[in-house]
Amino acid sequence: MSFELLVLLLAGLAVLTAMAVKSFTLIDENEIGLVTKNLGKKLPGDNPIAFEGEAGYQAELLMPGLRFMFWPIFSVEKRPWVQVPAGQIGVIVSQVGAPLPIGAKSGVYKEAFGDYRDVKSFIKEGGQKGIQRPVLSPGTVVPLHPVAFLVLTADKTFGVPISEETRRALKEGRRFGLSPDKFTVTVVQPQPTDKGGVQDIVGIVTTLEGPPLPAGDIASRLNGFADLSEKEKETGMTDALLIEALLGSKNKEHNNYQNYQKFLDAGGTMGLQHDPLMYGAYTLNPFLVSVEFAPMLVVQQGQVAVVKAYVGLPTEDTSGAGFKFGSLVRPGHRGIWQEPLRTGKYALNPRCYQVEKVPTCILTLNWAEANSQAHDLDGQLKTINAKSKEGFEFSIDLQVQIHVPDTMAPKVISMVGTMKNLVNEVLQAAVGNHFRDRLQAMPAVKFIEDRQSVQETANAHISKHLGQYEVETKGVYIQDVILPKDIVSVLTAREIANQRVATFQMQETAESQRIAMEEKKATADKQAELVGSRIGIDVAENKAKARENEARGESAYVSQTGAAKAAEVRATALAYAEGFEKQVAALGQQGTTLVNVARSLAENGIAIMPHVLVAGGQGSALDSLAATLTGKFADATDAAKAAPKAPKTDAPVVQAPTV
Repeated sequence: MSFELLVLLLAGLAVLTAMAVKSFTLIDENEIGLVTKNLGKKLPGDNPIAFEGEAGYQAELLMPGLRFMFWPIFSVEKRPWVQVPAGQIGVIVSQVGAPLPIGAKSGVYKEAFGDYRDVKSFIKEGGQKGIQRPVLSPGTVVPLHPVAFLVLTADKTFGVPISEETRRALKEGRRFGLSPDKFTVTVVQPQPTDKGGVQDIVGIVTTLEGPPLPAGDIASRLNGFADLSEKEKETGMTDALLIEALLGSKNKEHNNYQNYQKFLDAGGTMGLQHDPLMYGAYTLNPFLVSVEFAPMLVVQQGQVAVVKAYVGLPTEDTSGAGFKFGSLVRPGHRGIWQEPLRTGKYALNPRCYQVEKVPTCILTLNWAEANSQAHDLDGQLKTINAKSKEGFEFSIDLQVQIHVPDTMAPKVISMVGTMKNLVNEVLQAAVGNHFRDRLQAMPAVKFIEDRQSVQETANAHISKHLGQYEVETKGVYIQDVILPKDIVSVLTAREIANQRVATFQMQETAESQRIAMEEKKATADKQAELVGSRIGIDVAENKAKARENEARGESAYVSQTGAAKAAEVRATALAYAEGFEKQVAALGQQGTTLVNVARSLAENGIAIMPHVLVAGGQGSALDSLAATLTGKFADATDAAKAAPKAPKTDAPVVQAPTV
């Protein structure tokens, strides 16, 4: 074998060895092998991937491991698997498939596409070029064909761009017109405020692809508001239940816009969406869904929210013919809802509904330099300036308390528009003009003296005026009156004079009290004597009363005894008379007399024996007894004349018979 032949053999062996070496490719576990066929017929059309052995990028990928592809017919380029970092999403852009229809912004998705690993199935099932509707979730690791699909994340691009324009845009960091921050997970959560607190929010969704909105609508709600129209016909359907049905989100039907193909299939349209996103993290396609954050409606205790709806069923006024200040409608219709929202948190789309919060507690408004801390409704109210009848200028600080019943809040807002309008346009004019007119018709001093009366009159006037707007007036209070200097001087001098008069009166009262005190002191010093004299008086009075009672008893006794004695004497006299008559009949008159005289002398202890006995003579014993009795009667008669007269009684006198 010649040297030349040996060299050729060695060279061929080296070439074969080199070819063999280049034909083997070791693919790591996080890589794929993109195969390019260098020889073969040209690909038809603008399809960059060969499915039938044509020259160009091959549809089949090499998976991790040691792989053989004969070089130089085939060449292998190692590409990384698609890896979506945490907190980011991966947007898929197809470089193969049918062209998008006119007006479409994304390619249709079908279940047969799976996770886009099978390029042949994608093409066969009608996959389209351009942005795909599903997105890859954070943490996704998938071996996608780098030529068939580009995957865009916030900071990296996976795949091989085919067009020069795409290569240039990606090299410059542009993401098909979107900034890198759009390729992140959409998180709806409470946001901090400037005051150190947190604010509840919702996500307001605007979709960028789909059929246009129906004529006259400003926002899309799946299947419109036909369901509310049916609910209104149900028996017992209240406004509160309609509100609950209206605010119930339909986002679950398309997984909160994360399944955009299902959203379109369910009848979703392009534009502002009625149902907002609640708290959570969402993998939304930034080319198809835009989200802006808005404060959640929070209705505190002591207030209600009157809703002005710009979407819904046609307006059907329920306020009645007597209400001339706009239309009130049932929830679900366009207009001012007749039922307000009460205490709670509501995921209400502020682009579809405007809300006016109405305080239903006692609302205090100050016409002064200092405003209320609880609200800012009186921010434009200032001290009332007015002139009196004489031209004196007054400054009046005023406080008015009003109350809006919760059931009347929709009517109030329908009449005045907002609570600020109620205060600044209605109440301010009524209050200010009343006090100016009232003060202008009164002397300055009269206004000051009749301040309470002026306040009561103002209360009645304002109550009547606000009553026309279904607002209650709870009180009108004059807080302070800044008086003119001249009036102040006059009132000060008058007050000083009044104080002097009061001082003199107090001094006089003090002297009177001192005199009274001295009198009480002297009385206290003589208290023992006064008590003794009072007791003596009481004793005398008691004795006099006792004597009086005794005299009354004695009088009664004498009266009763006299009557009894009289009865006894009368009976005795009658008995004596009867006896005398019988004695006279038996003894004769003279005998009867002598017997009775002798009995009387014996009963009274009078001796009948004469002191001098004269014997002899011609008189009889009877004559002697008569003489003796005659003497005794004479002595008795003299004694009777000398004795005091006995009291006169009603007892009958018994006259002894004449002897």
